[in-house]
Amino acid sequence: MSPKFLRSELSRLPYPPAESDDPLFIQSIGRAMQVLSVFHQTDRPLSLQEISTLSGLGRSAVQRIIFTLRTMGYITRDPDDRGYVPGLRILDHSLDFQRLNPIVVTANPVLLELRRTIRERVDLSLFDDLRLVYASRLQSKREILSSTMIGHSVPTFCTSGGWAILAHLDDAEVDDILIRSTLTAVTPKTITNLDALKAKITETRANGFALALEQILAGEITIGAAILDSQRRPVAAIHVAGSLAEWTAKDFSRKFAPLIVQAAQTISRG
Repeated sequence: MSPKFLRSELSRLPYPPAESDDPLFIQSIGRAMQVLSVFHQTDRPLSLQEISTLSGLGRSAVQRIIFTLRTMGYITRDPDDRGYVPGLRILDHSLDFQRLNPIVVTANPVLLELRRTIRERVDLSLFDDLRLVYASRLQSKREILSSTMIGHSVPTFCTSGGWAILAHLDDAEVDDILIRSTLTAVTPKTITNLDALKAKITETRANGFALALEQILAGEITIGAAILDSQRRPVAAIHVAGSLAEWTAKDFSRKFAPLIVQAAQTISRG
C-alpha cells in the first residue's frame, strides 16, 4: 500500500473529542489526545503551527500541551530538529495493549501454531468500524514494509478480514459501513462497486470464509475468517496471505481455508 493512500485513509480517522458537556470529561486530557492524534496523518515531523492547524486547537494551548507531553516523553523533537514527533513512551502503551487485550492474548498461541503449519503470512486485525487495525503480524519469506507494522490499518470494505467481519453483520449494518466508506481503489483489482461488494459478502456468508485477490497488494491472495465475541458479534479477523505467483485461488482455498476457519473458531471460543 502506498504511503499516499495510507495517509489518505488515516486522515479520515475520527479524532478523540477535545470538548464535551459531560461533567466527567476532562477537557485538558481530551485536547492532549487531540494533539497526539495529528501524527496519524503525516509522514514527517510537524511544527507547532502545523499541529495547531491539524488539531483545530489554538497555538497557545498547543504550545502548553506539547511542553507537557514532551516533559513526560510522549512527544520529542526530531533528531534533525525539523519538528515534533511521537516519543518513546508511546510504545509503552502499545505493549500494554498487546499484553492485556483479551483477543490478542488468546489469539497469539493459535496464530503461532497456524504460522508453523501453513508457512505463509498470518495476521490478526481488530475491527474498528471503517478500518481493520493490525494487532499481530507473523511474516512469511516475502516481507514488505507495510506487512511488518503493528498498528497499520486497512479499509474494512476491501480486505478478506473485512469481508469476513461484514458477513457476520446484518444487511443494514453492512450498508451503513459501505456507504460511509470512501471506496477508493488501492490496486486496479480493488472492488469498489457496491453491488459487487455485497455479492462478495454474500459469497463469504455461504463459504464461511472470505477470499480476496489483489485487493490491497498486487499479486497477493488472502483468506480471512472472523473472530466473534461472546455475543457472536465480529470483533476481529485472521487473514493469511500468499502470492498468486505460487498459488491458484482454488489451491490456496482448499489447502488453507479449513485451517484458518478452525483457528478463528478456536479464538472465538476462547
